[in-house]
Amino acid sequence: MKRFTAVLRGTLAASALSLCASGAMAQDFVNVLTGGTSGVYYPLGVGLSNIYAENMDRVRTQVQSTKASVENLNLLQQGRGEIGFALGDSVAAAWNGDAEAGFPEKLDQLRGIAGIYPNFIQLVALAESGATTLEDIKGKAVSVGAPASGTELNARAILGAAGMSYDDLGKTEYLPFAESVELMKNRQLDATLQSAGLGVASIRDLASSVEISVVEIPASIAESLGAPYQAATIPAGTYDGQEADVPTIAISNYLVTHAGVSDEVAYQMTKLLFDNLEELTSSHQAAAQIKLEAALDGMPVPLHPGAERFYREQGMIN
Repeated sequence: MKRFTAVLRGTLAASALSLCASGAMAQDFVNVLTGGTSGVYYPLGVGLSNIYAENMDRVRTQVQSTKASVENLNLLQQGRGEIGFALGDSVAAAWNGDAEAGFPEKLDQLRGIAGIYPNFIQLVALAESGATTLEDIKGKAVSVGAPASGTELNARAILGAAGMSYDDLGKTEYLPFAESVELMKNRQLDATLQSAGLGVASIRDLASSVEISVVEIPASIAESLGAPYQAATIPAGTYDGQEADVPTIAISNYLVTHAGVSDEVAYQMTKLLFDNLEELTSSHQAAAQIKLEAALDGMPVPLHPGAERFYREQGMIN
């Protein structure tokens, strides 16, 4: 009997050690949802993933290229990502359950991490098309972004505010940034509308290959649409051949997570973002516009408790 008891104790001890070891080896998984590889979300997502991998204990990271805002938000609702990039109007539409924007039901699991940099609506045409204003793109072949993407939602909103629709275009293509640019290089499209950070790789590529014109989007469009849209400027020299400032509109981007992510992981994802902005800027210049003091501005969804803890530590929430 004593021998049996000793064996039993040994077995239980071994089991306990095994459980402790497996617990110590347990890992959190952070899948970063981005956008197309020629946009801004993707390189920033890669940079963010590297920061998390280097600074979060027992965390494995992955970067997923997607169709951006709308797909990212739906994936987060399903728990198929831990953090994702999205445009402010898409986040608001997801929280409200706007079917026309691609959200048949309210995405009630979404939680906020931070407001980051603004997206600039960049409507770029072949110089030979003669298009320099919104009115000029009537009858032209235009790519408005991937179907039901944040960019495509922006395109619909802007044309609507200008009293136009896709019916006014000669041809409407629903293509990601890189594919739009390739068709323009081959003279199969006249223009592309891209909602992205300044200096987006796709338009830089286009401008280095053919002469372009950056089409004006007047401040009156932002006034008509209201928040979260705002008047903005694409500075001269942003792209090859762009000799003057061009008025456009901008909209904030957000990093979003979901309620199922642990408070500690959400806290670390938020803190490490702001602790490593210089490193993130080396991934893409758009990160230089991320400011801690603006992180909560216009947040369309409730903060994740982990993110809220960080902002309380910063004195931004009482």
